[in-house]
Amino acid sequence: MHEAPPPTSTPAPDPSSSAVPAEPPSHGLKQRHLTMLGLGGVIGAGLFVGSGAGIAVAGPAIVVSYLIAGALAMLVMRMLGEMSAAMPASGSFSVHAERALGRWAGFSVGWLYWFLLVVVLAVEATAAAQIAHGWVPGIEPWAWVLLFMVVFTAANLTAVKNFGEFEFWFASLKVGAIVVFLVLGLLAVLGWLPDTDPVGTANLTGQGGFLPNGWGGVVSGVLTVVFAFGGLEVVTIAAAETDDPARAVGRAVRSAVVRILFFYVGSMLVIVTVLPWTAQQAGLSPYVKVLDAIGVPSAGQIMNIVVFVALLSALNANLYGSSRMIFSLAERGEAPRGLLKVSGGGSRETTGGGSRETTGGGSRETTGGVPRRAVLASVAFGFVSVLLNLLWPDTVFLYMLNSVGAVLLFVWALIAASQLRLRARLEQEAPEALSLRMWCFPYLTWVTLAGLFGVLVLMLTDEAARPQVLWSAGATALVLLVAVGRQWRERRGPA
Repeated sequence: MHEAPPPTSTPAPDPSSSAVPAEPPSHGLKQRHLTMLGLGGVIGAGLFVGSGAGIAVAGPAIVVSYLIAGALAMLVMRMLGEMSAAMPASGSFSVHAERALGRWAGFSVGWLYWFLLVVVLAVEATAAAQIAHGWVPGIEPWAWVLLFMVVFTAANLTAVKNFGEFEFWFASLKVGAIVVFLVLGLLAVLGWLPDTDPVGTANLTGQGGFLPNGWGGVVSGVLTVVFAFGGLEVVTIAAAETDDPARAVGRAVRSAVVRILFFYVGSMLVIVTVLPWTAQQAGLSPYVKVLDAIGVPSAGQIMNIVVFVALLSALNANLYGSSRMIFSLAERGEAPRGLLKVSGGGSRETTGGGSRETTGGGSRETTGGVPRRAVLASVAFGFVSVLLNLLWPDTVFLYMLNSVGAVLLFVWALIAASQLRLRARLEQEAPEALSLRMWCFPYLTWVTLAGLFGVLVLMLTDEAARPQVLWSAGATALVLLVAVGRQWRERRGPA
């Protein structure tokens, strides 16, 4: 796995940075896998359950909150898509940050994102186990967690196509559930379902109006829902494991962002139109309430199944994304080199000219295999996180969770900063590589950075969100300190 500088499509990496890969460990993902990963990757419990908290603070104007948060996510993904289509790499935005800003940036964003994924993985595994325990009380939650982790570790240790197939069907179920919900909701609004009358706009304008808590409620809604869009980034990591990464990531980004906005905003519009916003409660799924209201039998169990699948899907995707991120870090010398072992009996050796697989009979260039040690390293920390979540959910694990609470915003900000630098470089060195371009560059990039900064400031003013920003800032500062220290030692050379 190496970055062979193509003659025209990709500019050569900065000579001051370490070699970065242009080819993935394998090419087992197909376009349909990537498309459904993009569609289903962010459709999770945050939408099906967490949206109730947003409605409770914003009222019907939660639709505006989702539009704002979705637009921010769409701009970030457009920038990331531009860079990934021009310079595909399994490390995605970590590699782009290194190329644009230096090794400290690639190291920092890569490790922060890896830490974010393996911590959130524990939340997803524990929540899925609680649902399964409700169905089969005789099996303890810890046993369910163990089962989930073993199954998805096995899937990720084999061919990457297994990960792709899991995600394809998981995403298909989630997308199908939302489509059915939108159709039933629209029929209910129009009064075309049995025993229903047209709803009209009464619930949008009643109970305090469309903005019952003013624009402050909209802002609070943005803080509640913006993190539900996290997860789209995995698309650009996975794109590097397709036969045509540049084309695959462009198609996935173009289709996924608009459709996800449609699903999110469309769902919220149906929910606040069918029922008064005052009927919603934080922690309870607004989807269940709507389905109950329109007479769908066993609505709660149906949504439990959908949420269960969504959690397992996110667990699978996070395990995949974390393993590829730490593998990419190892390739660039930013993580232990023992993680470069791939299936097939070889290991990666990154040199100035690329990376090679070493076998008993010598060394040879390679592109195949699964980074099994990287998978095991990620799942090992995931097991530790799960254990902490089961034993000390309100102390140790809570601090860990807070320490990644705002990391997504830091990652998005570095993506935007990287795109500012790389776009100018690409236009000079390889303009033909820009098959997917950020709109209104550089103005919308600066707008995105300002928006991300604004969300962080608003989180600091919110009593509930403030600890997340402060702990996340502390974690980021620690990683940056390590990154700068490493560079300083390298520049000094051996004592």
